[in-house]
Amino acid sequence: MPTTNLNIRRSGDLLHIELARPAKRNALTTEMYRGMADALGEAERNSSIRTVLLSGAGHSFCAGNDLADFVAQPPNDSDPPVFRFIAALAEAKKILIAAVQGRAVGIGTTMLLHCDFVFAEPDAELKMPFVDLGLVPEAGSSLLLPNLVGGLRAAELLLLGEKIGAERAGQLGLVTRVVAAGQAVVEARAVAAKLSEKPAEALVATKTLMKSHMRDLKGRIAEENAAFVAHLQKPAFRRVVEKFFEGRGDGKAR
Repeated sequence: MPTTNLNIRRSGDLLHIELARPAKRNALTTEMYRGMADALGEAERNSSIRTVLLSGAGHSFCAGNDLADFVAQPPNDSDPPVFRFIAALAEAKKILIAAVQGRAVGIGTTMLLHCDFVFAEPDAELKMPFVDLGLVPEAGSSLLLPNLVGGLRAAELLLLGEKIGAERAGQLGLVTRVVAAGQAVVEARAVAAKLSEKPAEALVATKTLMKSHMRDLKGRIAEENAAFVAHLQKPAFRRVVEKFFEGRGDGKAR
């Protein structure tokens, strides 16, 4: 069955997963995580799919977690959809491409670290405010980010949690290329078309070799998950939640 707030469609050997909750800047719910994890799993099992495109409808890519939904259904030590989604990203053998515009907050940024291509529009803003929320990084970002940009820059992004624009993200190597406004999905599809003409087995093997230095990624994600769940119970996160609900009034992500 179709998942609410997700548009998942097939075009040739490309599977397009679009976050479709623009009124909430595509803030993610448990149901959306479940749908994305299932879609990525299906893509891995389907030999006719070469690439997966991740994008967001409206003016933002993804504003992170829907806090009201997150508080109502927090991840635990079992197998919550958010952890299934993260595992699916980390273990993906298919080529992952992201098209980013507007806000990319929290997991809206950390999911990009697993992508093979990221095309960002000029208004893109990346931010990882985990510490500000009284939490810790997730999706393997505490390992992936320092390896990608270096320890000092990773500290700037994860400890300060300040947003960076598309140009800065390009300079740090967090995006493949900054493209014209409204063209991120177009560019992503163009790259997917080029990849479809190449030998599939060689693509998978090359991606696997490129990721081989990250053999401890699965273990780091498990460590992050455990720390994340633990910090959800701490006073700092509770204070953030209380302040959020007091400020919003309706208890919903905006």
